[in-house]
Amino acid sequence: MHTKFTLTRRQLLVGTAHTALAASAITEAAAATDVLPRVTVTRDPNCGCCIAWVEHMRASGFPVDVVEIDDVVPLKVKLGVPEALMSCHTSQVGSYVVEGHVPADAVKRLLAERPDATGIAVAGMPIGSPGMEIKGEAPRPYEVVIFSNDRQNVFARFRGTRQT
Repeated sequence: MHTKFTLTRRQLLVGTAHTALAASAITEAAAATDVLPRVTVTRDPNCGCCIAWVEHMRASGFPVDVVEIDDVVPLKVKLGVPEALMSCHTSQVGSYVVEGHVPADAVKRLLAERPDATGIAVAGMPIGSPGMEIKGEAPRPYEVVIFSNDRQNVFARFRGTRQT
């Protein structure tokens, strides 16, 4: 016994629209799970390299808020940034501190691995690190350090934005 099934053009269009809506909803739900957390950057309003780092983070997919204050040091101390690792700006993302010109890829790794630490830092302002690019100057190698109250270790090594 065969049952003949025929679709009208209207039924076909409605079915196609429903399928497209369902596929779109699935894609949006998958994309929502890949959304990066908001980064709050606290910086001195007179520092230009901090804005370049903010742009690096935004280009890497992070939503970023910027807070400007004249003296960032008290915040660094409050958040537990060791003096030897202090740089020009301090950021908070999730439960972590990100100090200085840390590449976005290192921040993404930190968030993916979720180590028991206060945060990560790039001490000083190494030439070629994100926000510290200088035209005509080759990026210099530098370390991203992971830190907590009782320890500091190398988390990653970079030259520019490339891990080495």
